[in-house]
Order: sequence, then C-alpha cells, then structure tokens
Amino acid sequence: MGVSLHQQLRVGGYVLKQTLMGRKRYPLVLFLEPLFRCNLACPGCGKIDYPAPILNKRLSVQECLDAVDECGAPVVAIPGGEPLIHKDIGEIVAGIVKRKKFVSLCTNALLLEKKLHLFKPSPFLFFSVHLDGLEEEHDRAVNQKGTFKIAVKAIKAAQDKGFQVNVNATIFDNMTAKQVADYLDFATDLGCNISISPGYAYERAEDKEHFLSREKTKNLFRDVFRIGKERGRQWNLSHSTLFLDFLAGNQEYHCTPWGSPTRNVFGWQKPCYLLGEGYVKTFKELMETTDWDQYGTGKYEKCSNCMAHCGYEPTAAMDAVKNPLKVFRLSNMFKIKTEGPMAPEIDLSKARKAVDLHDKIVAEEMSKIEAEKKPAKEPAQAIA
Repeated sequence: MGVSLHQQLRVGGYVLKQTLMGRKRYPLVLFLEPLFRCNLACPGCGKIDYPAPILNKRLSVQECLDAVDECGAPVVAIPGGEPLIHKDIGEIVAGIVKRKKFVSLCTNALLLEKKLHLFKPSPFLFFSVHLDGLEEEHDRAVNQKGTFKIAVKAIKAAQDKGFQVNVNATIFDNMTAKQVADYLDFATDLGCNISISPGYAYERAEDKEHFLSREKTKNLFRDVFRIGKERGRQWNLSHSTLFLDFLAGNQEYHCTPWGSPTRNVFGWQKPCYLLGEGYVKTFKELMETTDWDQYGTGKYEKCSNCMAHCGYEPTAAMDAVKNPLKVFRLSNMFKIKTEGPMAPEIDLSKARKAVDLHDKIVAEEMSKIEAEKKPAKEPAQAIA
C-alpha cells in the first residue's frame, strides 16, 4: 500500500518546484505541536519534561492555522504531547484539510475511538498511531500495560469508519531484528502504513540506556530487511526507499533540519523537531536567523547518533528529485543491500560540545506566564 500516489505526486511536485526555483532551504513537513501535555509518560520521550503551567498551555486554532499558512509545507504532522487532549483538535484538523495539506494526526490512541466523531475521512487526513512494537514491546515502551490492545481496537474502529491509519514505531536497542520484522508483518496485515525510525537520544528522557547508535541502527535495519527478503514480505512502509537504504547504511546523508520545522507553544523551535535550542516568533525568522551549519551529525554532539526520519527523510526526498535513476534502481525494499561494506560514516571528532539550554528556556517561558497573570495597573486618576 505505502504512501498514496496522490500524496507522492503532490509532494514530489512541490519538491521539484522548489528545486527548479533554486531554493536551497525549504520546509517539507511542518511539525505542529498544539500542546505538550500527554496522558502517558513514556520513558524514552523528551517532550513532556516541563512544569505544569507550560504543560497546560495550548496553541489556539488561529495560531495553528497561521503557522500552516506561514510555513507552506505540503505535509503537517501534529504530534505533542497527545493532540487529542486539545479541545479544538477537530477544528484545527478541519482547517488544515480545507487548505489541502496532508495531515498526520499523531496519537497514542487511548482517546481515539472516543474522539472519532470530531473528524471526517479525507484523502488529506490520516491518523498516525504510536505502536512501538507488538504487545510486550509496545506496553514496555509506553510503560503502561494494556495500551497495545486499546490502540489496535481504536485502529480497527477508525478503519471501519473510513479513515486512513498509519502506525508509527520508534525503535530502541532492546528490540531484536526478528521482533521488528514480526511487528512489520502484523502492521501490514492490519492494513496500516508504517513509519519507523530509530529513537532520538533526548537529553531529558528518563531512559537514556536504550537509544540506538548509528552503527547499531544500520546493522539492525540490515538484519530486518534481510528477514523481509527471506519471508518475501513487502511491508507497507511509508518512507522513500532512499531513506530505508540510508537506515541500512548504504547512503551517506547529512540531515536537513529545516525540512521539518516545528511550531509549538514556545514559538518556532530552533533548529528542528528533536532539538530545542531556542525559539523565534516567525517562520521567516527561523529560516533566516538559525545558524544551520552549527547542527547535524558531525557538527554538534547532540546530533551524533541521530538517524531519525524528521531530519533524514527530507534529505532523501530532495535526493530523489535530483537523482531519479537512483530511485529507479531502488524501486522496492528487496533491492536494498544488506551485505557488504557500508557507506562511509560521518566523522564525529570535530563536533562541537553539547550546550544545555533547557533550564534557561523553561525559566524564560515561566517568567512570561507569570507576567501574563499579573493584572494591568489601573490608570492614575486625574487630579481635579
């Protein structure tokens, strides 16, 4: 199944247009986070470690739609937090769909079945359900038993009502290649498209022991694709074959952080969805004032082990437009090389040291919240 031809043509046409116009930097997917609050506390997540006043903040419908218009990316991913907690999420999604943007509404699915009535099936909308492996692996990843069964039930309910459903798996080093392959079999048989990516090593994550290094990622995905070939399975992976080839260690890519800009309750996040190094007020300011050369694997310590889709899928998409013959040679997963030498690894020796900006950013935001709480001073009474 994979990504629909409709979406491939629209996104491909957008990338081609930007290329022909000579634009070096342009967005491909807008990550729109209307809130940070979540109803789970996954140990591998670094997105929810904020004081309650920040977790209680929400982007308004208008702020969300303004961000979509301002950015102009053809795809809008709505992560969080848990977006279904937002009381206006139905209106937000409807406004984006009306603009004919492809919307990936990310959810852990605990509230999905209850909230389905807020949405209408559309070729521009799909739910992206976090399903990090089969039952044992998933429930361990989210640190709550029973969530896998709830998610699968919700997926089937959404499909019965005509919605497109994607599953989104974050892979850690406590999953074997066979476990990943079994999961891909299951999700494909469930009729879902599948997004899959090695977990990013969030500095604020509770569990810092199970993130994959780049070497481990490449070896794991080679093993996974080898098993797929042995089983003769064409999984419904919603990624370009060039990105999958990169995961298997066959492409020497650098990330494209501006390809997935993020707008959240703080503002526009510098430089990317995974890494918060400051915020600006406008998308234009984000693109023009961020020192992009300071970020990426080999440039910054925090990026050293990253192979996440939000940074490297845009790179693969841009490569596909420039090198269509490469795409033709990799027309399906079975053609991905799983033996022999890998592409050269990026030199990490000159990467600048990590800087911890989290406490500073939180303190600044808390000061803003406190200032907003203070009542305005009464105007002085005129003396007669």
